[in-house]
Amino acid sequence: MTNTPETGTDATPTTAGPKVSAWNIANIVTVLRLAMVPFFVVCLFLPGTGWRITALAVFLAASLTDLLDGELARRYGLITDFGKIADPIADKALIGAALVSLSILGELTWWATAVIIFREAAVTLLRFAVIRHGVIPASYGGKVKTVLQIFAITCYMWPGVPEPVRWAAMGAAVLVTVGTGVDYVVRAVKLRQVAKRARAGR
Repeated sequence: MTNTPETGTDATPTTAGPKVSAWNIANIVTVLRLAMVPFFVVCLFLPGTGWRITALAVFLAASLTDLLDGELARRYGLITDFGKIADPIADKALIGAALVSLSILGELTWWATAVIIFREAAVTLLRFAVIRHGVIPASYGGKVKTVLQIFAITCYMWPGVPEPVRWAAMGAAVLVTVGTGVDYVVRAVKLRQVAKRARAGR
């Protein structure tokens, strides 16, 4: 969930507002979330229930910072191009690290990890590919996708969760992840078309 204003699924570039420094509290929180990823991975691979709970706590804390930086950016007008790009990258790093680690540990099937990571990497590359035309804002579906991914990973990390519950949660996360990935492709195409029409009209 990115620190961009909610704009639905319209890929039309927004009008630039006053210049905001990239060095602000919202972006610092985003960078902090990224820095928590390696610590989370180390805790996850250490043996014992205590370390597993610690890893889960770090994962959830990092996930909550995603809500915090977005709220700070919107409330205090700290939305920047850096935040629009760094925030989803931090999200993907956290989610990707959790999925790969769980698969290495043999707790999560590799196909689910591969599908989600491929989608996330493709969307990130797509954002950079069209960034000269504008930034694709986060959609409501993308926020739902992130929540489902966090919930599914939590189910796999929390000791004692029944396997059917884990499978159902991860299955829902994979379906929504793929669906929102298709939506991003559509919005990227629209963004390019709008940018081309704008240049042609000059």
